[in-house]
Amino acid sequence: MKIRELFALPGTHVSFEFFPPPTEVAEATLFRDVVPALKQLGPRFFSVTYGAGGGTRDNTIRVVDRIRKDYGVEAMAHLTCVGHTQQVLGEVLDQVLGLGIDNILCLRGDPPKGETKFVATEGGFANAIDLIRFVRKRSTIGIGAACYPEGHVECPDRQLDWDRAAAKVEAGADFLITQLFYDLDPFYEMEDYLVNKKGVKVPIVPGILPILNTAQIKRFTKLCGAHIPPDLMVRLEEHAADDQAVRQIGVEHATEMCTRLIAHGSEGLHFYCLNRVPSSSEVIKNLHLV
Repeated sequence: MKIRELFALPGTHVSFEFFPPPTEVAEATLFRDVVPALKQLGPRFFSVTYGAGGGTRDNTIRVVDRIRKDYGVEAMAHLTCVGHTQQVLGEVLDQVLGLGIDNILCLRGDPPKGETKFVATEGGFANAIDLIRFVRKRSTIGIGAACYPEGHVECPDRQLDWDRAAAKVEAGADFLITQLFYDLDPFYEMEDYLVNKKGVKVPIVPGILPILNTAQIKRFTKLCGAHIPPDLMVRLEEHAADDQAVRQIGVEHATEMCTRLIAHGSEGLHFYCLNRVPSSSEVIKNLHLV
């Protein structure tokens, strides 16, 4: 079922994103423990990431296929431009379609590990907009895309980046999922701009990452250009040596954000769970969504 159709259903939509396990043992754990536990939280869909340069491509597609067939939950594969020619992208898309997968998240992708700048592959695409056009021209598969409330880290003007988000919808994206954020104002500003100035009518879904570790979240936000509010940063720094205390701070902050987002009318909440259950589970239970 296409995710855009799921958004037509009533209620607050919850979804989870995780990465393909790097080992057979980790994959066994994912399917034995993580996926069943997350399924109990009533997700509308799962989203599975795609390694830089397609390094986990086969794992991504296999995990998505198994979730759909064995667990009865819709799942979406990521697809990036990194390291791929149009021919290879077409082959990957054919594989996805051949398995009956109904949704794909089209991304430019981050530079491969060890590189600081994205370089388009010769014969490939330089941005997600062109990838979306390519996929839409070849199929009717459901397409998701990313947007960035605080602007993409490589873009000097966040309004320009929001214009690019609108262009992704114009190119064929059915919904947008945001980068992680911890300050609601940029999300509200981006949403207002896209809806009221650019005429975007597709769902704009907040991406939520409950904080687990102070050093980790400082690294994540630096990489993606997200901002941690000063009062939150003070609390994280005060408890930096106590991961359990930081995790509880993360649950509290995510719960507060999600409560306000639901009251605001957001159509869904997309949790970046990092292949872990407890924090996302606690937030969802705090919200009385189970």
